[in-house]
Amino acid sequence: MVRLVDVPEPERSHIAGLDCPLYGNIRMSKPVSADKRHVAIVSSAGLIVRGERPMLSNETGYREISQRVADTDILCSHVSTNFDRSGFQQDLNVMLPRDRLLELERQGQIFKAAESHYAFMGATHPQKLEDKARELGRSMLALGVNTVVLAPV
Repeated sequence: MVRLVDVPEPERSHIAGLDCPLYGNIRMSKPVSADKRHVAIVSSAGLIVRGERPMLSNETGYREISQRVADTDILCSHVSTNFDRSGFQQDLNVMLPRDRLLELERQGQIFKAAESHYAFMGATHPQKLEDKARELGRSMLALGVNTVVLAPV
């Protein structure tokens, strides 16, 4: 992980000046026992399926990525110039750990991996994403998903 002192100006000052909200130690929901967890992944890597329009900076929507889509057909459209794609190019699981999730399912560590996972554009202010995040949450609940792994980049 990079240290703030190693980040060149003016980015160092920009990062240091960002507002970081405090959430306290509040449980957002009641935990689900492992044997009942139906798990989806939500990434902030701007992932798309080959053929889709790339996500743009400040885009507020999300993309659905079926578990059946081949790894080679999942592309990263994240826009930060400081974003290192080399890990993703070697192993999709760096940004979308769906193989690890399927392993947990096979081992009986979780009940079920979701049929679809989702991606937002991480280069968007979180407040602008709230409406779509709530929409996605309701959609996942309707599909029986009760646990989400957040895969930030």
